[in-house]
Amino acid sequence: MSWGTELWDQFDNLEKHTQWGIEVLEKYIKFVKERAEIEINYAKQLRNLSKKYQTKKNSKEEEESKYTSCKAFQTTLNEMNDYAGQHEVISENMTSMIMAELTRFVQELKQERKTNFHEGRKTQQHIETCWKQLESSKRRFERDCKEADRAQQYFERMDADINVTKADVEKARQQAQIRHQMADDSKGDYSSVLQKFNHEQQEHYHTRIPAIFQKLQDMEEKRILRMGESLKSYAEIDRQVIPIIGKCLDGITKSAESINAKQDSQTVIESFKSGFEPPGDVDFEDFTQSMKRTVSDTSLTNTRPDGKSEPKIPGKSRGKLWPFIKKNKSPKQQKEPLSHRLNDFMTSKPKIHCFRSLKRGGATPEDFSNLPPEQRRKKLQQKVDELNKDIQKEIDQRDALTKMKDVYMKNPQMGDPASVAQKLIEIGNNIEKLRVEVQKFEGWLAEVEGRLPARNDNSRRQSGLYETQNTAPVNNCAQDRESPDGSYTEDQSQETEVKVTPTEFDDDFDDEEPLPTIGTCKALYPFDGENEGTISVAEGEILSVIEEDKGDGWTRIRRNEEEEGYVPTSYIEVYLDKNAKGAKTYI
Repeated sequence: MSWGTELWDQFDNLEKHTQWGIEVLEKYIKFVKERAEIEINYAKQLRNLSKKYQTKKNSKEEEESKYTSCKAFQTTLNEMNDYAGQHEVISENMTSMIMAELTRFVQELKQERKTNFHEGRKTQQHIETCWKQLESSKRRFERDCKEADRAQQYFERMDADINVTKADVEKARQQAQIRHQMADDSKGDYSSVLQKFNHEQQEHYHTRIPAIFQKLQDMEEKRILRMGESLKSYAEIDRQVIPIIGKCLDGITKSAESINAKQDSQTVIESFKSGFEPPGDVDFEDFTQSMKRTVSDTSLTNTRPDGKSEPKIPGKSRGKLWPFIKKNKSPKQQKEPLSHRLNDFMTSKPKIHCFRSLKRGGATPEDFSNLPPEQRRKKLQQKVDELNKDIQKEIDQRDALTKMKDVYMKNPQMGDPASVAQKLIEIGNNIEKLRVEVQKFEGWLAEVEGRLPARNDNSRRQSGLYETQNTAPVNNCAQDRESPDGSYTEDQSQETEVKVTPTEFDDDFDDEEPLPTIGTCKALYPFDGENEGTISVAEGEILSVIEEDKGDGWTRIRRNEEEEGYVPTSYIEVYLDKNAKGAKTYI
């Protein structure tokens, strides 16, 4: 089917239809443009949302990021950021592959349509001009024929009239002949113009117009096909990012599956564990000693042979009291001397911290003495590790400069060795300063590790480190706890020291049985064991394990019945016997 043959007389309708087709294409371009704007705005909002909930550096949220649930959430935010990037890709591809191409194509269509219809109008004007010429020739021929007929009738009347002179008759005859000649000329012209018009009309409706309409048909079909291709590209642009979006969603799912509630619970323990031991049992305090009454069978005192009552001294089962328990501050309550109540206390005790320095905004001491023992140990160990890394960096820099100095000495044209010497001196000084800092923090760390009680030592578990009912310094700490703002206070100038009989204290540990073996281990690397409490091992040596790693990176081992100590857990490969007698699980 061809527009030229089927729609030869629908020039105006074709003009309207092709204009409508271009408007449809422009409408589709506008739709794609708005879709691209939606995608880019959506991507921008997703990025802003992801950025809003990202963990801020040097903030409390950064500390919370060690939990698996928080890590999964951060992974989700990162994946959403990548997800937003794919929507930006959609917007960019739609703008470049559809909008820009179709806009250029529409301009070409408009130009082509304009050219074709301009040519069609010229053809229309030409056939109309030919038609007008034909009509003019026809009217002239008709007029000349009528004039010739009237001239003939006039000549015949003159010729029949006897009263008319011969000259008038001859004149009328000549006039009739002239009119007939003009009619014959008009007839010839009319016939010639008619033949020409028929030829032009034949060319118009069978050659020129079909060719123009065919171009318009090709243009319209090209527009339709191009729009179909654009719709296909529209879908393909979305389809191309589906795999990447799927990977983003898979990443979110994987991060969700990586959440470990037990691990987060263990992280809570590691974050907030203070290192203090739970308080022991509270002993009964006999206040009837001051009463002057007869000793009965129900008396809580012992009777000596001389008839006097002997005060009951608490036994070794006395335990420590939790340092933060509120106590009765009534002045009427009478206190017994410390020597009657603390027979099994250690000879010296650390300072009691009430943690006022833990309030927000307080200055942190350099030795982290404001923290509980376990948290202080972790902070000190972290500081030692950081300083060792700084020392290693300085050593690497010193080695590099030393090599450069050697090169300069061998090849003076490359540089002056003296220019490196000053820098080497500065680096040496920095290394010495850092080593002094390491020694300082290692001293504090050794002090903390010496104070931390062993969790499998029952005698230490029952020993009283803090007493809140008999000592004024601890009393003050309990009173500070009741501050109006609800925060802890600390008086680091107060230190409680309780002296007891050394003999009884030593007897408690002399009777202590050695820890049972709970497995074996193999040394993967040699360890010098220079620090107090550690033991040296050789690579490949087999030893006994008597205490598992409690989360601090150290395992307690024994070489023989008399030689034992701690080694780094990463230096050994442990084989625990779960059924071993005496094996314990530490929480």
